[in-house]
Amino acid sequence: MTDFAAARLNMVESQVRVNAVTDERVIEALSAVPRERFVPAARQGIAYMDEDVKIADGNPPRFLMEPRVFGKLAQLAEIGPDDLVLDVGCGTGYSTAVLSHLAGTVVGLECDEALAAQAGAALSDLGVDNAVVVAGPLGEGCARQAPYDVIFVNGMIGSVPESLQAQIREGGRLVCVLGDGVSGRARLYVRSGGSFSGRDAFDANIRFLPGLEPVESFVF
Repeated sequence: MTDFAAARLNMVESQVRVNAVTDERVIEALSAVPRERFVPAARQGIAYMDEDVKIADGNPPRFLMEPRVFGKLAQLAEIGPDDLVLDVGCGTGYSTAVLSHLAGTVVGLECDEALAAQAGAALSDLGVDNAVVVAGPLGEGCARQAPYDVIFVNGMIGSVPESLQAQIREGGRLVCVLGDGVSGRARLYVRSGGSFSGRDAFDANIRFLPGLEPVESFVF
């Protein structure tokens, strides 16, 4: 039988902390959430591996982001204890559970209604009382709860949709991985004085979120 507590500690120490995640609040949040509760039973034994873990088949299939990249993105977002966070593409709810330890309130947004239901049930089972999960198109965000202090994009995207940009409050941040299917870069965007500007943070190559893939361009 897998010792999940030991696996979780090993993940934090051998994958996350050694990759320049030094924010103790992020470390504590990752240490507190049982990642195995958010993957199918057949994959619980690999829940803590340093790679994306499939959580659902489909077109495209869905994955839990690898711990190293997730931890670095969470640190990059600098989430405060009073922040309102939108978790875009929350899947089965793992990311929402972790972010709930960092934020005041988290809204998990999921386009797959079955996954959204799983996420809500898992969060309820774990007693998470400062997060909700809503179903809807990922690129549209969740305007009824906006504006957000932080938008956490839980997968690779081709570009940042204008709808998400519009839902960030002044001084708010958006973290994501922008990519073209070959390589990707984690980026931090900040809304300041009416502008929305970003900077590269680190290399990352994770799975695309459905509906947010790069738009193909045709060369004639």
